[in-house]
Amino acid sequence: MFYREAGQFKKTYQADMAVFPILQDRIGLGIIVAVAALIIPFFGSHFFISTVMIPFLVFSLAAMGLNIVTGYTGLISLGTGAFMGVGAYACYKLTTYFPDVNLIIWIIASGVFSATIGALFGLPSLRIKGFYLAVATLAAQFFLEWCFVRVPWLFNYNASGAIEVPERTILGIAITGARADPTARYLVLLGIVVFMTWIASNILHGRVGRTFMAVRDMDIAAELMGIRLLPAKLLAFALSSFYCGVAGACMMFLWYGGGEASDAFNINQSFNILFMVIIGGLGSLIGCFLGAALLNIVPVALKFGLPSLGVPIGGATAEHINLLIVGGLIIFFLIVEPHGLARLWQITKQKLRTWPFPY
Repeated sequence: MFYREAGQFKKTYQADMAVFPILQDRIGLGIIVAVAALIIPFFGSHFFISTVMIPFLVFSLAAMGLNIVTGYTGLISLGTGAFMGVGAYACYKLTTYFPDVNLIIWIIASGVFSATIGALFGLPSLRIKGFYLAVATLAAQFFLEWCFVRVPWLFNYNASGAIEVPERTILGIAITGARADPTARYLVLLGIVVFMTWIASNILHGRVGRTFMAVRDMDIAAELMGIRLLPAKLLAFALSSFYCGVAGACMMFLWYGGGEASDAFNINQSFNILFMVIIGGLGSLIGCFLGAALLNIVPVALKFGLPSLGVPIGGATAEHINLLIVGGLIIFFLIVEPHGLARLWQITKQKLRTWPFPY
């Protein structure tokens, strides 16, 4: 009924292997994109866009990057925050040296520098795995954090040690700086996220994605089948770091508007994005959005939603409750549904396919 597939025949291999083979999925995706691009910018308040939507898009992109290497390839990484910082500093330096180039170009290009650093720190993945690989990426996190603070060239020798985002415009509309409008920043960020999600979906549903999943399921068997592990793992780290670098540049330029990267891209940020991937669902692009939405909405609801309903709650108390909720959700999903919210959505679709008959 709602998701009935009867009559939706596939005549070609391309149609059968499509990302959204069911008509209802394509309609639903179109509605979501239309709401995000047309309804929210015109009817959403600046507070809602700045506090909810922009962080949601940034974290979704970062979770997508981590999910590529952890969910699809099975390689644990705890350096997501640092790779995001590399993208932020790279974009800052590029806009400093080439101020006349469109900012969107440098935001995307900043991911290349992050991908290079990610591939470099991904070299140990051929020899080590599991806990030891997690420690190696954790070392990358601490080393890069040290560079963010101790290398003055990265922040243009500013006395504050912070990134000072200059004002940049697109078609005469300011998207960074003091005059930047939250709606303009949101639309630019939405375009970047939609484009990169489309790219990731095509990559992961193709030969490269199947290679990643073969390495994840059993790397020895994948090697016996002819898959070269070192290029596959390095590509996974590079692609993952590329997405994280773009997310870091978007966070600093289109969300924060400047600040100290040592605070924005520390180890807590890496764990926060890891929690989004775990709760949203490993090995699922839609899980990245679901996990980012949940972990972004909960603290906002605690800090602003409860006081608006007449429930007095302090900022510190809200933060502690948020940590308790996130910890409880992680334990719940690891025990009850290890594949996260994405798996719950798949189960819901399966039930809709047979509704109103019992499953």
